[in-house]
Amino acid sequence: MYKHLAMVLAALTLSGCDNNEVGDVSLGMFTTKDIKIEVLTDPLVPGVTCHMSNVVANLNLADPSDMAISCRQTGEITTAMLAGIDKSKSGDIVFKKSKSIFLKSLKIRRIYDEQSQSLLYLAYSTKETSGSYKHAMSTVPLWGTQAYQMPAQP
Repeated sequence: MYKHLAMVLAALTLSGCDNNEVGDVSLGMFTTKDIKIEVLTDPLVPGVTCHMSNVVANLNLADPSDMAISCRQTGEITTAMLAGIDKSKSGDIVFKKSKSIFLKSLKIRRIYDEQSQSLLYLAYSTKETSGSYKHAMSTVPLWGTQAYQMPAQP
C-alpha cells in the first residue's frame, strides 16, 4: 500500500509545472491526461522561439510520446549565431525533458539545411530500450535575416 502511494507521489512530482509552460489543456473530466504547451528559445539562436505541445499523463509513470512543435523567427538571426551551431546532418539537441522514470525522454534537435538556408527543429521521443517513431518538425527560413546568404550566381 505505502509502496503504491510513494510511486504515485513520485509521478506527481516528476510531472510538476514547468517554468516554460504557457498553456495547460485538460483532455476531459474523467482522464488524468493534459496537453501542456511550453515556450522554448533556442539558446544559440535566440531569434527563434518554439512552442511545443505534448501530452502529460499525471498519474502514470510514463507519459505518451505524442507531441507537436511550431518554431518561428521572433528576433534577429545573425551569421555570428549560425557560426556557433552544429552544422552536421544530425545537428544539436537544444532541449531535453524526461518523460518517465524508465529512460524515456523528449528531445528537440536543431538541424541546419544549408541548401534552403533554413533551421529545422525536430521534436521526438526516445526510449533507450526500444526507440520511438513519433516526431514532429518545424522549419525557420533564414530569408530576410542577417544570416541569409545570397546564392552564388552561375
